[in-house]
Amino acid sequence: QVQLVESGGGLVQPGGSLRLSCAASRSIFSTYQMGWYRQAPGKQRELVAVISSGGSTNYVDSVKGRFSISRDNAKNLLYLQMNSLKPEDTAVYYCNARSLTVNYWGQGTQVTVSS
Repeated sequence: QVQLVESGGGLVQPGGSLRLSCAASRSIFSTYQMGWYRQAPGKQRELVAVISSGGSTNYVDSVKGRFSISRDNAKNLLYLQMNSLKPEDTAVYYCNARSLTVNYWGQGTQVTVSS
């Protein structure tokens, strides 16, 4: 079992920045693909960014060049640096850890981009 706890969400003005963190309860980054997803009101949950166990990253087109996913293996922390935030980035952001057989989610953290 793996527990994931997100933090770092909040209210930010358009053009601002936030860094989300996800703390994993044990060392998993070498064996799990880690990702950030988001769900806006009335919409389906969507993938934002992923980082493979080998360190490869991928992003949804709408955040490329603005968001960056990274991890600290020693601290079991996953990050999402979000820059140049837009109102359409408003959503609950979820941390995800998955392998071939299991799929874990955090409880989510709210990000609101508004003036």
